[in-house]
Amino acid sequence: MPTMVRAAVLAHFFEVAQDLGWNPIPVMREAGLTRASVDKQDHRIPSDTAVALLETAAASTGCETFGLRMAESRHLSHLGVVSLLITHQPTLRDALVTTMQYRHLLNSSLAMQIEDDGEWVLIREEVVMDRPSRQVNELALGVLFRLCAAVLGTRWKPYSVNFTHSAPKDMAIHRRLFPCTLEFDSDFNGIVCRASNLDAPNPAADPGMARCVRQLLETMPALSDPSMVMEVRKAIYLMLPAGRANSACVAEGMGLSVRSLQRALDGAGTSFSALLHQVRTELASYYVENPALDLGRMAGLLGYGSHASFTRWFTGQFGMAPSRWRTRGGRLTETA
Repeated sequence: MPTMVRAAVLAHFFEVAQDLGWNPIPVMREAGLTRASVDKQDHRIPSDTAVALLETAAASTGCETFGLRMAESRHLSHLGVVSLLITHQPTLRDALVTTMQYRHLLNSSLAMQIEDDGEWVLIREEVVMDRPSRQVNELALGVLFRLCAAVLGTRWKPYSVNFTHSAPKDMAIHRRLFPCTLEFDSDFNGIVCRASNLDAPNPAADPGMARCVRQLLETMPALSDPSMVMEVRKAIYLMLPAGRANSACVAEGMGLSVRSLQRALDGAGTSFSALLHQVRTELASYYVENPALDLGRMAGLLGYGSHASFTRWFTGQFGMAPSRWRTRGGRLTETA
């Protein structure tokens, strides 16, 4: 079954397209969508359909920041009933944990992780698709940033917003939406802030209201059936740059034994090594197209301890060394 998202993920899609002088209706019709269906926020659409629309819109309008323009108009209420529970959490950290807990009601491709490092916190966010999407990543980070601002107001003062892709030619909308340091060609997609930001009390929190909303959310159906394969793929995406994308670490993070994880993947007709290879292949084809990303860093992002081991793997999969591929250009296709 395909992963699904709420139609709210495309909120303001039509408006941004029209502002840029492009009529999206024919493309939406080809995708099986209408303006009315997109306006129904709780309507469910396949994730890959939403991604294709965003990438087509960016290409058709020549606007590198199409997804971010959509995020600029978002409000917390676009998250539906989950937004009520987020609003009444005691801290921003609790609000983010709540978002992760109920992501099955928002976007079943969404992966998030909070990494504490003493004074600083890294909020990682990835949208796990067959191929990473610049538009989707920027839309997701824009929505996340605005969520944090909605909870903390003027107290939300992050250090940086980080993107794995390169900077656009026009940075105006990035600077307007993200009043902090902007890091492109980064090792991760996410936000860096002080731990004190995450743990500051939320004066608007109402524990009683939170309990009522949580009871309501527990009765709501997930966007799609939980998939062990997708959950493992999400964990690999998050753990790969840290060199922790192995079956033991992933199983521990999911609250399973390695044997239970293997048994579940066997039942799904796959294996951990096959999923690890799949994610590496998807990310390699995305990273290698970014000339600003050093090949040594690329090796680390894909979980390799040395440039040489990464080059051997890459050559075995794509028929040439990554450095040679960059001199030739084109799109990667597997040879094995």
